[in-house]
Amino acid sequence: MSIPLREALKFWAKLGFISFGGPAGQIAVLHQELVEKRRWISERRFLHALNYCMLLPGPEAQQLVTYIGWLMHRTWGGILAGTLFVLPSLFILIGLSWVYLTYGQVPWIAAIFFGIKPAVTAIVLHAAVRIGKRTIHNQALRWIAVGSFLAIFILNLSFPIIVAIAAAIGYWGGKRYPEYFQQSGGHGDKEIKEFGAAIIDDHTPTPEHAKFSYQKTIRHSLVALLFWLIPIGALVVIFDWKTLYPQLAWFFTKAAFLTFGGAYAVLPYVYQGTVDHFHWLSANQMIDGLALGETTPGPLIMVVAFVGYLAGHIQHLIGNSDPFWFGVLGACVATWFTFLPSFFFILVGGPIIESTHGKLGFTAPLTAITAAVVGVIVNLGLFFAYHVFLPTGLSGSISWISIVICALAAVALFRLQKGVLSVLGGSALAGLLLHYISALLG
Repeated sequence: MSIPLREALKFWAKLGFISFGGPAGQIAVLHQELVEKRRWISERRFLHALNYCMLLPGPEAQQLVTYIGWLMHRTWGGILAGTLFVLPSLFILIGLSWVYLTYGQVPWIAAIFFGIKPAVTAIVLHAAVRIGKRTIHNQALRWIAVGSFLAIFILNLSFPIIVAIAAAIGYWGGKRYPEYFQQSGGHGDKEIKEFGAAIIDDHTPTPEHAKFSYQKTIRHSLVALLFWLIPIGALVVIFDWKTLYPQLAWFFTKAAFLTFGGAYAVLPYVYQGTVDHFHWLSANQMIDGLALGETTPGPLIMVVAFVGYLAGHIQHLIGNSDPFWFGVLGACVATWFTFLPSFFFILVGGPIIESTHGKLGFTAPLTAITAAVVGVIVNLGLFFAYHVFLPTGLSGSISWISIVICALAAVALFRLQKGVLSVLGGSALAGLLLHYISALLG
């Protein structure tokens, strides 16, 4: 039994419009849809793919979608799945970026952001709890999660260092105490059986197209290189190397390869480059872009489309009757060069990873890394909470309204089991109502 490609494409397209909440929330949605409801892939095969994507630089949720699409429907299945996951947010962010620059700082838009930010804090912490329940199933992994949280919160260690330490612990622990580092979904075998058999189950043989071969690896690598060389070469010929668009392409290529830990780890690098080094955006514009990235579907790293659009639009604002298309080109260049390496990593590395399925020597370090990632996500949630609840820092006043909105969002997520989209919508409405009430009273 297999899933028809048309049915899979319908789901991937739908996912591109409903995948709110950043990578943690998106992975939780993927697990709920593909493992629990549809049973397209088993818990352990899902986690095996997720662990690999967690290791890669770039957006892990988009890479996971590409991996599962490739596993089910070969190379084109992976390319289409990964592309459909990104396209809706690209179009939406281009439109929102145009509105942002054209209409400026409108009070009611600021009110929506005010309501949404506390909800995003609750969503990130909720996602950390869900992933933790699924992956942390013994005391050893709990200590790894706590240790990673303390390492980034107190010692301010970079994510690659935390990953390296967790992998070393997992490698050593897999040999010394293998029972603690067996891959598990965290639901227990009994609950996994209740879901029923998956189409790609624990013991389903690796499909022919997913088996490793040197010829296929070389062919895919050359194709990926051409898809990088031809566009960047065309940009250099048309605009010259030192101009905006080739520099956008080169900067986001480096971002795609040099930043590990998914979207949350990429953002500081993007911020430093676009604001401090190139001065394509101001600090306030970048913060607004992050808020838009958090409140639109698709990968959080799609904030690069906002960066590219603003850079192109602003640079061509003088002397052009319609800078919109220059912004669109900037958004497309930033998106293309950010995501191209992700497709390369999956289509070239996927066959190698499939050959390691069930081998503890490989899976033990990845199991430890997954536990460490939970601690990092918790730290991010607290980072958001600090900036939302104390907008002017420790010496300023506490935003009690933000705390109330966050608490209500948490109740909706944890107790009422509401979806991310409805929680974001309710929080945005709360921000608007508060804005109009204060305007009436004022």
